Amino acid sequence: MPRRNAIKTIAACALFASAGAIFSACSKSQPEFRGVDISQVDYARDFAPLKDHNGQQRSIKDFQGKVVVVFFGYTQCPDVCPTSMQEMAEVKKMLGADGERLQSIFITVDPERDTPEMLKAYMANFDPSFLALVGNAEQTAALAKEFKIYYKKAEGKTPTSYTMDHSAGSYIYDTQGRLRVYYRYGSGAEALAHDVKQLLKEAR
Repeated sequence: MPRRNAIKTIAACALFASAGAIFSACSKSQPEFRGVDISQVDYARDFAPLKDHNGQQRSIKDFQGKVVVVFFGYTQCPDVCPTSMQEMAEVKKMLGADGERLQSIFITVDPERDTPEMLKAYMANFDPSFLALVGNAEQTAALAKEFKIYYKKAEGKTPTSYTMDHSAGSYIYDTQGRLRVYYRYGSGAEALAHDVKQLLKEAR
C-alpha cells in the first residue's frame, strides 16, 4: 500500500473511532425511563413560594442531591392520593440505603380544609420524611397553572363534604433540581423506583 493511502486509511479509522466514542458517550448519557421523558419542557420549574407543613418556605433548591417526586392531591381523597403516597413509601423501601436520597413532595389542591397540622399527620401515615406543601387559593391556582395540572371542587351534600377532582400524575426532578420525568398514575412502584434509580445513578 502506498504511504499516502496508508496515512489516509489511518486518519479515516481514527476519525471513525473518535466519532464512535462520541456516539457511545452520548448514548450512555441518556437514561431509559419507564415514565414520560419531559426533560425539555419549560414548565413546572419550581413550587415556591409554598410552605411545608412545618411552616418553612420551600423551593426545589432545598433538595439538591436528592431526586424529588411531586404529587398534587388532598388529604380527604378516597383512593388516588393514599394509593400514590403508599406507592412512594414502597419506592423508598425498594431503594434501600438510597431511599434517603428520595424526597416526596405532596402539594394540596384543597387549602381550604388541609391545614398544616392535617397535612403533617397525613404524611406521617406514609413516611415521616415526606413533606406536604400548602398555599392560599391564589398561590394554589398559580402553581396548578405552572404545572399544567387540573383540579376542581365537586360539591357534596354539605358545604364541607365536597371532593376534589384533580390530575393524578407525578413529576420527577433529578438531583440538580431539573424536571425530567412525568409518571402516570397506576404505573406501579417498580416503574417509579426504576426511574428514580436511573436519576440517582446519573448523579454518581
